[in-house]
Amino acid sequence: QVHVVESGGGLVQAGGSLRLSCAASGRTFSIYAMGWFRQAPGKEREFVAGISWRGGSTFYADSMKDRFTITRDNDKNTVHLQMNSLKPEDTAVYYCAAGRIGNIPQAYDYWGQGTQVTVSS
Repeated sequence: QVHVVESGGGLVQAGGSLRLSCAASGRTFSIYAMGWFRQAPGKEREFVAGISWRGGSTFYADSMKDRFTITRDNDKNTVHLQMNSLKPEDTAVYYCAAGRIGNIPQAYDYWGQGTQVTVSS
């Protein structure tokens, strides 16, 4: 089993950057693909980015692939999401998840509690 905790959210102006972190516990962290999702009020949870268990493959939602970067460090059991050129529509709760590689929530088994990202215009 994997327990994940997100951090790094906050308030930022449009055009700014934030770096989200996900700390995972559990000896089997390195065998899981990791993903970031987000959910804005009144909307469904949305895929943001994913990374394979070794970090060799990354994939992104089309609207974010030029602005966001996902990385992982299996030695430190961490995953990061670097977000640049943030827009007000990026405002959401961001979730980290561990599971099988994929861009749908059902592919992931373990979820954090989320971290709020608010982008002001």
